[in-house]
Amino acid sequence: MSHSTVPRSGTEADATERTPVASGGATGTRDDRHRGRLSLRTRLRRDRVLLLMTLPAVVLVLLFNYLPILGNVVAFQDYDPYLSDNGVVSILHSPWVGVENFRAIFADSAFWSAMRNTLILFFLQLVLYFPVPILLALLINSVVRPRVRAVAQAVLYLPHFFSWVLVIAVFQQLLGGAGLLSQLLRQHGYDGLDIMTDPTTFKFLLTAQSVWKDAGWGIIVFLAALASVSPDLYEAAAMDGAGRWRRIWHVTLPALRPVIALLLVLRVGDALTVGFEQILLQRDAVGPGAAEVLDTFVWWNGVRNQDFGYAAAAGLIKGVVSLGLVLAANKVAHLMGEQGVYRK
Repeated sequence: MSHSTVPRSGTEADATERTPVASGGATGTRDDRHRGRLSLRTRLRRDRVLLLMTLPAVVLVLLFNYLPILGNVVAFQDYDPYLSDNGVVSILHSPWVGVENFRAIFADSAFWSAMRNTLILFFLQLVLYFPVPILLALLINSVVRPRVRAVAQAVLYLPHFFSWVLVIAVFQQLLGGAGLLSQLLRQHGYDGLDIMTDPTTFKFLLTAQSVWKDAGWGIIVFLAALASVSPDLYEAAAMDGAGRWRRIWHVTLPALRPVIALLLVLRVGDALTVGFEQILLQRDAVGPGAAEVLDTFVWWNGVRNQDFGYAAAAGLIKGVVSLGLVLAANKVAHLMGEQGVYRK
């Protein structure tokens, strides 16, 4: 008597496929065993197009980011670039001084003054500059008419393409001793102001210049994040009685939170780089006491005074501190439930 085959239901068939099977003492699903059998050669062949696309970027990063790291060895030398026309030969023949350059830096009051100015300027830009692109992106995103939104975004993004020379010239015409603001004050019987040469307000001036020049780039990043928010979330919040501010607080800002965390980590990692060209162009106007930061300190000692080992030691200290800030900020992002620059 023949036995009739009873077809199994889809749920039972799926359960059978997901049943762990033993093979060589290992337990796993069939899909897992299939993925585990892929050799390195097979994966390279499968992803060869993607690898070829990323190869130029990897080569550029190696040449311009990682290869120059080897030059930090001069921080432990009394480096003399004139020993040979070849920089590598000069490094090999320069005398070793150990950590003497670092001891001299830690005993230099000018270094600590530059460090203090750098940190103060970073905190000012973090508090006054970082929220501006977010607020402007929220404002532009609330504009209903697409033409007005496009014009506003283009106008705010345009200064990003200006050089620092042009940006400082614009501020000089507005806030300098013979600028528009001083002329208006004199016309109404007041004394003129020369904000461009005032050491007490110089750091606020630098922050204002950075906001005017680079806020447009941040707006594009946050607008791209806002474009991924589903309109259904806003409709659901409106049906629940949420007004505009509550929709921003409960829908918009949570959608921007991963982007804000990522950019904040990157900004903290770049804390000790606060605008070399911008500050160098205005350093003589306010004096080194107010304008000297770590980048200008390294340039002044390494290029102008030809003390390359001393300047390399200062730059190495800056790099180590920046790396520590990135790791700390990324850890804080993980504690907040965000991915940060890299996963746990």
